[in-house]
Amino acid sequence: MNFKRKALDDVDLNLTPLIDVVFLLLIFFMVTTTFEQETQLKIELPQASGEHKKAVKSLTVSIDSENRFFINQKEVVNSGLETIKKALKQEAGDKENPPLLISADAQATHQSVMTVLDAAGQLGFVNITFAANEPPTKE
Repeated sequence: MNFKRKALDDVDLNLTPLIDVVFLLLIFFMVTTTFEQETQLKIELPQASGEHKKAVKSLTVSIDSENRFFINQKEVVNSGLETIKKALKQEAGDKENPPLLISADAQATHQSVMTVLDAAGQLGFVNITFAANEPPTKE
């Protein structure tokens, strides 16, 4: 008797369909992703007309109608000047004079806005912008 072993064929794993599926998933996620920054706070901005500026990455200080402060969507513990300064400094990190956007509700007190301006001034921020809605046009 002749007991010769048969040569085994090499087993291949075809990765082409897997790569195709990964590319399709990548395209799907790229198309369905939104890059819009939506706020979770309900703020009624005051109206003002003026020139439009391009949106840039900035620190955002929001003041709601109950005079609560939010820096980049994180609520500040209290409304004290030192607390706001500390929170601004922490959010700015090691950035040198980042742009600051103040979004204050139309019902927020003037003192709340002045507190944020005072804190920003003491920290040396000079690039400060206010958010506002455009008034409706009369036709």
